[in-house]
Amino acid sequence: MRIAPGSPLAPFRWPVFRAVWIANLASSIGSLIEATAAAWLMTELTRSHLLVALVQASATIPVLTLALLAGVIADTRDRRIVMLVSACAMLLFSSTLAVMAWMEALSPASLLFFTLAVGAGYAINGPAWQASVRLMVPREDLPQAISLNAVSYNVARSLGPALGGVLLSLAGPSTAFTVNALSYLGLIWILLHWRPEPTIRPRHPVVPAIAGGLRFAAGSSAVRRVLLRSFAFGLGIIAVQALLPLVARDQLGRGEIGFGLMFGAFGVGAVIAALWVSGLRRRFGPEAIVTVASLIAAFATALLALAPNLELAMTASFLAGCGHVSALTSLNVAIQMRSPDELLGRVLSIYQAMMFGGMALGAAAWGALSDWAGTPAALLAAAAWLLVTLGVMRALAPMPKIGEGVSTSAA
Repeated sequence: MRIAPGSPLAPFRWPVFRAVWIANLASSIGSLIEATAAAWLMTELTRSHLLVALVQASATIPVLTLALLAGVIADTRDRRIVMLVSACAMLLFSSTLAVMAWMEALSPASLLFFTLAVGAGYAINGPAWQASVRLMVPREDLPQAISLNAVSYNVARSLGPALGGVLLSLAGPSTAFTVNALSYLGLIWILLHWRPEPTIRPRHPVVPAIAGGLRFAAGSSAVRRVLLRSFAFGLGIIAVQALLPLVARDQLGRGEIGFGLMFGAFGVGAVIAALWVSGLRRRFGPEAIVTVASLIAAFATALLALAPNLELAMTASFLAGCGHVSALTSLNVAIQMRSPDELLGRVLSIYQAMMFGGMALGAAAWGALSDWAGTPAALLAAAAWLLVTLGVMRALAPMPKIGEGVSTSAA
C-alpha cells in the first residue's frame, strides 16, 4: 500500500521510524500490562489510596526529578546510545520485579521502588527518543510522527490493560511482570542495529547546560506559554488514570478485568484522537484543539465520578482518552516546532518536567483527597481544576498560533 505524503501515516514511509515505532509499541504494551498488574497488586498489599495513586503515576514521578538531567544527556550524548542504555536498564529492573513477584517477596515499598526505577529509565529515555524522531523523518512529517508516537502508546493503552487484566485473573502479577520484561528485547535489538548519521554534539558541564535550556525556555514567549498550559492540564487529567483502580474496586465493585476494560477504553479514545488531531490542528489551530480537549477531559472526569455502572465508566474513560491525547499531542508539537536542534533535548525535558511533574503532583494530591473525602469527590475536584485553569490559561497563556515562534533549525 502506497502511503501519500502529508497523510496521518506518512512517517511510516521511512523504514527506521517504522521499525522503532513497532518496537516501541511492543514495549509499551508490556509497560501497560505491568502498570495494570502493579496497580491492582498494590490494592491487595495496602488499603492506602495514596500508594495506589503513586504506583499509577510511577512513570511520571521520576520525570519530575530527572527531566533536566535527561535533557542535557540527550543534547550532549549519542541519542541512540542513551535510548539503548535506558532500555537495558528498564529490562533489568523489570526482570528483578518479576523475579521478586515469583518469590512472593514484594511489599508496598518494594513494589513502588521498582515501578519508580522503571519510570526513571523512561525519564532518561524520553527526551532522547523524542529528539531522535528528527533523525528518522523529514520536517514535513514531524507533526504526524509525533501523533503516531502517541498512537503507539495509546494502542498499547487499548490492549495492555485488557491483556493485563486477563493475565492477572488467569496467571497472577508474576506472569504480567515477566511479559513486560520480555517486551524490551525487540526495542534493544532495533537500537543495536540502527546506525544514524553521526552528529558531533558539544559537551557542556551539566549546570551551565541546564541553565542554557532554562534561559531559552524562559526567554521564548511561545515556549513559556505552552509549558504553563502543560503543567495545568497534566495536574488535572492524571486524576482519571491515578484513581481508575479505585473506581473499579470501590465505586463499581469490579475486579481486574473491569479495571482493564476501563483502561482499555481510555486507550481506544486516545488512539482515535491521535490519528486525526494533526489535521484538526492545522485546520482550527492549537488553541481550539487544547480548549476542546480540556473541556472533554473535564466532562469525562466528572462523568467518571458519577458513573453507576461499568458501561458509563467506560464511556467516561473513552472521552478522557480523547481529551488527554489531543491536548498532549498539540502541546508536544508546539514545543518541538519552536526548539532549535542543539537545545531540543533540554527543552523537551523541561516540557516533560512541567507536564509529567504536574501529573505526579496531581496524582499525589488527588490520591490524598480520595483518602480524605472519597474517590468521587477527588474526581469532581479534578474536573473543576481543568475548567478553572482552562479559563485562566486562555487569558494569561494563550497557545501560540501556527508559525509563531517556530525555530528555523527545528528540522
